[in-house]
Amino acid sequence: MAAKKLHSHPVIVMAIIINVFVLGLAVAWSGPDLTKLWRLLGEDGIVEWMQFLCFAVLSGMLGFATVQRWRQSRRFSLELLALGGLTALVALAALEEISWFQRILQIQSPEFFLQNNKQSETNLHNLAVGSESLHKAVLLKIIALVGLTHNLVLPLLARVKPGVRRWVEDLGLYLPPLGASIVYLVLVALSHALIEHPRKGELGEMFGAVHYLATVFAAYFTGYNYGKPALFENKADACRLSALFAMQLAFLLMVAWMLSAGAGAMSS
Repeated sequence: MAAKKLHSHPVIVMAIIINVFVLGLAVAWSGPDLTKLWRLLGEDGIVEWMQFLCFAVLSGMLGFATVQRWRQSRRFSLELLALGGLTALVALAALEEISWFQRILQIQSPEFFLQNNKQSETNLHNLAVGSESLHKAVLLKIIALVGLTHNLVLPLLARVKPGVRRWVEDLGLYLPPLGASIVYLVLVALSHALIEHPRKGELGEMFGAVHYLATVFAAYFTGYNYGKPALFENKADACRLSALFAMQLAFLLMVAWMLSAGAGAMSS
């Protein structure tokens, strides 16, 4: 299903709607009183829970795709290795996002993390690297470079040289639709320009989590903007599944909102 029109895939449309809604919420809640904005961006806030839920679902989807590809070929390949590696990487991101359930289970951090973690939490991305955390000093730069390359540079090159897309897909990866990527990158830029808050970077991370959840589903499961066989090759089945998954995305935002209310978003 090598579709060209952005509005033809309901999951990508829903992802854009969710990201625009959250940015609008952040703008509306900005002002002298940052109480509501902390509810959105703080620890155990709406945005953090949405990131976790998207990463958790995405890891499950990639794991499912890995198993299905293995059943089809019964041999190791670059595609299988890429899907399996991404499954583990995204699962790690999900667990890191909520500090491995530490705050939920109310577990005290070991001495090592109390001394070496910027937030005294049991996670790796906030480990101290000089005066900064590993996340700010290293990971954000890598994420920005990979994100721009995957969402802008390679899709633009693929329009001129179709072999670029084939090369990426032969590695077991995919290229997001350029239109969806541009919207995602513009929203990240707007979040930095319009929001004044010490945790405004969380918005861009959530936008990325929602964007990748939608585009991974669209590519691997329905074949949207993807040259290799999709997991659901029947067009009617893919369309019905896409409609259901679009509703699931909206449901994830509602669950994130409810979880933030139950946990109580921290203001520092």
